[in-house]
Amino acid sequence: MARDFLPFRLTVCGIEELTGFCGTGVSHVLSILDPDHPEPTAFGAYGEHERLELRFHDIIDPTPGQVTPEKEDVERILAFGRDLMAEPEACAHLLVHCHAGISRSTAALTMILAQARPDRPAADAMEAVVAIRHKAWPNLRMIEFADQMLGRGGDLVQAVRARHHAYGRQRPELVQFMVDNGRIREVEELID
Repeated sequence: MARDFLPFRLTVCGIEELTGFCGTGVSHVLSILDPDHPEPTAFGAYGEHERLELRFHDIIDPTPGQVTPEKEDVERILAFGRDLMAEPEACAHLLVHCHAGISRSTAALTMILAQARPDRPAADAMEAVVAIRHKAWPNLRMIEFADQMLGRGGDLVQAVRARHHAYGRQRPELVQFMVDNGRIREVEELID
């Protein structure tokens, strides 16, 4: 399904999984880290690759003492995706990671796929990401910026909200986790 969007291999993972992809021909990395997290040492074993590193916390609303994902961060992610599509033969394998490979990374890949295929519903992009990373829970703030920047008219936000709703029904403990971590906007429809 992901090949319907991009003509190269796609991986989403967390920091702890990075070493498992050292020998897989990763040519491009989109790395999203907390601002104070050290650079992962695994990249030293990846060989030559292009890498965009962004640093912000996995939050959806401004929070004291934390760095919020901003419009400029999403612009950089989308520019990275456009560069990949401009020369797809230069990319053999795109790896997108954040701390756990659940929220910031899946938001980034969802927006890259939606940008690559504006003719397809955003729900298809979300479905392709879930096929790659079943535990996908895209960061809503990042998606809201991307939806606006890509002119999706709410289609991208709606697809991600549908994912939050469906996965929250499967894993109700995630709903409480999101509430406890200031992400109530992602789960308000699921709260009784």
